Amino acid sequence: MPAGNKIYFASDFHLGVPDYASSREREDKVVAWLDMAKKNAAEVYLMGDIFDFWFEYDKVIPKGFVRLQGKIAELTDAGIQVTLFKGNHDMWMFTYFQQELGVNIVSDELVITRGGKQFFLHHGDGLGPGDAKYKILKRFFRSRFCQWLFARLHPNLGMGLANYWSRNSRMANAKKEQFESEDKEWLVQYCREVLQKQHYDYFIFGHRHLPLDIQLNAKSRYVNLGEWMNYFSYAVFDGEDLQLIKGQ
Repeated sequence: MPAGNKIYFASDFHLGVPDYASSREREDKVVAWLDMAKKNAAEVYLMGDIFDFWFEYDKVIPKGFVRLQGKIAELTDAGIQVTLFKGNHDMWMFTYFQQELGVNIVSDELVITRGGKQFFLHHGDGLGPGDAKYKILKRFFRSRFCQWLFARLHPNLGMGLANYWSRNSRMANAKKEQFESEDKEWLVQYCREVLQKQHYDYFIFGHRHLPLDIQLNAKSRYVNLGEWMNYFSYAVFDGEDLQLIKGQ
């Protein structure tokens, strides 16, 4: 069993964009971060869009990212629990990471209690008001029929199409998101709606691409983990408090 007692959270590495060289450099930073976390971690939560695109064919997985996969296997072999969330870019994960790397896969939200604190965890896509078009597309992309259709494509064609989509994504353009006000943060609105029915000490999301730590009420916080093209940000829970950290 791991000797550590800390819990680490990170999201939106978007490995694969905007090009091979910068993606590899970012992968090295992620691996170095996991090396650091390994010293005192009991659990690690990677909360979606770890890859800018991922699709598991029955006998084929995307090329690359072997250093990250090897490091995750090293953590799980050491007894550290690693949980991987499906994001909107890598929702087509099936059984590979569970079988080969020993991780837990989460498709939607996950509620956990640690240190007497309640955590609501989700990648963050499709929540809150608005974005009706994406919410419809998400249901389609997650359907077995859509997955079956894409699997009929030869991997060279399928991955070629995915790389084309990635080159036009907001992460490929290295766009920094801007904070305007809490009222315009749809995930903040979502959290406040949930709090009317159920208390959580921490709501932790990715997807927004902007590190945010917002006090929702006297006992509840919303934390967005940001992304790793501009901020290299993550959160760590020490058993008593959660801290959002911006890396270098």
